[in-house]
Amino acid sequence: MPENNLILNRFFTQNVFLDMLRSSSSNNVTYGAVIKRFINDPENLENGTLISEIYHFMSKSYRNEYFYQNTLLNKLLLGRHSINTTTALTQIPISKSKADFILINGKAVVYEIKTELDTFDRLETQLRDYYKGFNHVCVVTSEGQYERARTILDDTPVGIYVLTSKNTISAKLRKEPVENNSSLDHTTIFKILHKQEFERILLEYYGKLPETSQAFYYGECLNQFSNIPILDAYAMSLKQLKCRNRIETSTLAQIPYELKSLFYFANPSKSEMEKLREFLKQKYGG
Repeated sequence: MPENNLILNRFFTQNVFLDMLRSSSSNNVTYGAVIKRFINDPENLENGTLISEIYHFMSKSYRNEYFYQNTLLNKLLLGRHSINTTTALTQIPISKSKADFILINGKAVVYEIKTELDTFDRLETQLRDYYKGFNHVCVVTSEGQYERARTILDDTPVGIYVLTSKNTISAKLRKEPVENNSSLDHTTIFKILHKQEFERILLEYYGKLPETSQAFYYGECLNQFSNIPILDAYAMSLKQLKCRNRIETSTLAQIPYELKSLFYFANPSKSEMEKLREFLKQKYGG
């Protein structure tokens, strides 16, 4: 039953994996529970092999949000684009929602994941929020949910991508997102940016930063940002967001397919990468 698989949601997180790298993996409660639940006779098997087996189970029986996100990163960022020219973001607050996955190259696309385990109950609110911050939005769902998604989104600019039963992105069951600038909102975009990002925009546009007390500085920066024409402010913001999550191609190439999304967003240090390599080769319980 799916409820017995919920531990997989916790397992494929940065907190669990970075904890395993920093300490003994055999002492990690979540890892031990996952191995006990999904693997028969794990002894003498390398951790990399065990993780691959767990992920294979997910591909057949429990395609959760991490599985979808990891597939998007592998198929779109690495398969269609390049990490040298494209940036992926995740869990970005946009108004009152959080974007599951965003790809930024020449344009930015927000991908809202609706797995076969999800409902569409909050979709209308989420889409409304996303269009305040970005002008391309796409729902990613399963083959079984495609007709429902198409019924809801047919006459909208929202795109639809489908993750097939073979874990590829369907070329047939597809609706490409259409640019929609009508809801872009200065305040929403500004709140997505980090301090150094909106400061760089203001310096580029005005040639200087606001001169005011610290208490009023943020509000004055927002005020100046709001006076930039919205499409210019949006384009300049994408330029800044694209500079986030820089990871070397050589580093990402060393990460197994199953963990690429997790470690892409973790942006591991050299020492963490070395520990990951050691962990994957280490035999379970060793």
